[in-house]
Amino acid sequence: MTEHPAGQTPQIRNIVVIGSGAMGRQIGMVAAVAGFSTTVQDVSEDAVRNAEQDMRTWLDGRVAKGRMDQPAADAAWANLEFTTGLEQAAATADLVVEAATERLDVKRSIFTRLDGLTPEHTILATNSSTYGSSAVADATNRPDRVCNMHFFNPALVMKCVEVVRHGQTSDATVDAVMAVAQAMGKEPVLLNKEIPGFVANRLMGAIRAEALELLDGGVASLEDIDTAAKTALGHPMGPFELMDLVGLDVTYLIRQAHYDETGDEAEKPQRLLEEKYRAGEFGRKTGKGWYSYD
Repeated sequence: MTEHPAGQTPQIRNIVVIGSGAMGRQIGMVAAVAGFSTTVQDVSEDAVRNAEQDMRTWLDGRVAKGRMDQPAADAAWANLEFTTGLEQAAATADLVVEAATERLDVKRSIFTRLDGLTPEHTILATNSSTYGSSAVADATNRPDRVCNMHFFNPALVMKCVEVVRHGQTSDATVDAVMAVAQAMGKEPVLLNKEIPGFVANRLMGAIRAEALELLDGGVASLEDIDTAAKTALGHPMGPFELMDLVGLDVTYLIRQAHYDETGDEAEKPQRLLEEKYRAGEFGRKTGKGWYSYD
C-alpha cells in the first residue's frame, strides 16, 4: 500500500465508521485525530448533520481550552468526511467499524452489504458490547477478517478498547486492529475467545449487580453506595452514576441480551433496573435516571 502518515499502521489508512450516534461520531473523531482518513456514515441525513456539527464544536472547544492547537484541529477536520451513502466510502475502506444500533438483524444486514462493497483486504469490525463478532461473521465471506473492536463511552476519553476474536479471526486481523487502537492512543485488551460481556463489562456487571442488591435490600442509599465506590475503591464514578452516564436503556438491554443468550435466571435484569427502563428514565440522556439532571 501507499505510505501512511506518522502514527498509522501500514495496513490501515482509510477507516469508515457506520453509525453517527454518540459512539460512532466519537470513534470517528478519535480516528481522525490519530491521522486516519475517516468517513462517518449514517442512513439518516439529520443524524449525519448533527454529528458533523457536534464534532466541529468539540474540536473548536479543544482549541479554545488550549488542549489542541489550531493546526492539529484543522488537520483532524480535514481527515473527516460525512455521508449517507455507503458505496463510495466502502470502496476504499481498509477498516470498517460498525457502531449501529444493538440489533443483531440490523448488524447482520450491514455486514452482508459491507462484504459486497469493500475490497477483499478490508477488516470488518463491530463496536458491539452485546454480540460477539461470530454472530455477524457468517453473514460475510471473510470471517477471518471480522472481529469486535469495542470502544467505551465516552470514546474520546476512555483508553480501553476490547479486541475480541472469534474462532476464525486471523492473527493478521487481530494484529492490525490492535495496532490501529494503539495508533489512536488507546490501550487495547485482547480477548482470545468470545464471552458474554467481554472483560470490562463483566467486571462492571458484577459491581453493578451488587450495588443494585444493596439498594434493593435497603442496606444503603444509592448516594452512599456511589460514595463508597469512589472513596474506598478509587473509582472515578459510582455504579449508579456510571449507569446514568452510559444509559439505563443500554444497561438494561445488554443484560437482557445476556439472559436471552444464556437462559441463566441470574442474568435477568434486576427489578429496580427494569422499573427504570419501563419508566423511560434512562439517565443523563432523558434528564432522569437514578439521579435527576438539569
